[in-house]
Amino acid sequence: MRDEVRMLVLGIESSCDDSAAAVVEDGRQVVAERVSTQAQLHADYGGIVPELAARAHLLQIATLVQEVLREAGVTRQELDAIAVTQGPGLVGSLLIGASFAKGLAVATGKPLLPVNHVHAHLCGALLGIDKDMRQLFPCLALIVSGGHTNLYYMQGPLDFQLVAYSLDDACGEAFDKIAKVLGLGWPGGPRIEAAAAQGQAGKFAMPKVMQGARNFSYAGLKTHVVNLCRQAGGKLNEQETADLCHAFQEEAFRQLVDGIELHLPPPTQTIIVAGGVAANQRLRAMLAARFSAARLLFPAARFCTDNAAMIAALGFHQWQAGDEGKDMAWAVFSNYFQPPAMLK
Repeated sequence: MRDEVRMLVLGIESSCDDSAAAVVEDGRQVVAERVSTQAQLHADYGGIVPELAARAHLLQIATLVQEVLREAGVTRQELDAIAVTQGPGLVGSLLIGASFAKGLAVATGKPLLPVNHVHAHLCGALLGIDKDMRQLFPCLALIVSGGHTNLYYMQGPLDFQLVAYSLDDACGEAFDKIAKVLGLGWPGGPRIEAAAAQGQAGKFAMPKVMQGARNFSYAGLKTHVVNLCRQAGGKLNEQETADLCHAFQEEAFRQLVDGIELHLPPPTQTIIVAGGVAANQRLRAMLAARFSAARLLFPAARFCTDNAAMIAALGFHQWQAGDEGKDMAWAVFSNYFQPPAMLK
């Protein structure tokens, strides 16, 4: 491992529907950040259209990087390294960010660090922490987003031991699909959270999915809620919709809380929760109630969803561990469980 030095890393993120760039110092302090959202672009479709997303990234990425460097007050040559999302994600979107980052690295001679987007979410929860990071490990870490529901045992910022994951839909994916069926709009997570806050308990019965199981599953729960909507003929009133959202959200998060408890080793007192769904206040309240004796770490709200600061942060840790960032012959990948090395 390299000795600690002051290092500026430019992060570039384009895995899905948000283009983002950030400059992060020493893997912790965000100097500048920019995000260009595509929410309005995809809203009419009720979800992300990959081709439209890739085109939007192409139009935004160069401008975002220029803006974030100007805001940070640094030139390209004053950067120490460039980190970019390698995957998982939408291949077309990933290629835009990766191609731009490779070109920038060649032009400047800076190291290029390809980053796993899912693992980077955990670094989002560590941004701004002023204590010795080694005090946080070992820990249990949950990524809960629209694309992934993964639980890790971590002994360091680069040590990810996957101990549980969703066998089908991700938790956030189920939120988005149910919100679409209910006519709440997209993205579904914040809309279901708002509706659920007005709902009453006990109005709808939910199946107790994966009780005592070592993994997660959301396809069956999603299908149950969709069937309830269809049985009502699309005629749920506002209060009934709120009650259904409340019941669904409670069961969806019950799985997560139980899963953490099942896998939490006795000496481990730190729990990190990251990803878009980590912004949900009901999930945070349920975790705080169940694990009152533990240290719970969540990202700041702006770092829960896709962002480039987390990419830069993980890139910094890779560099500190000895990655020189000289290899550019790598490919992007779409599936967390099938990175390029597994496909050869």
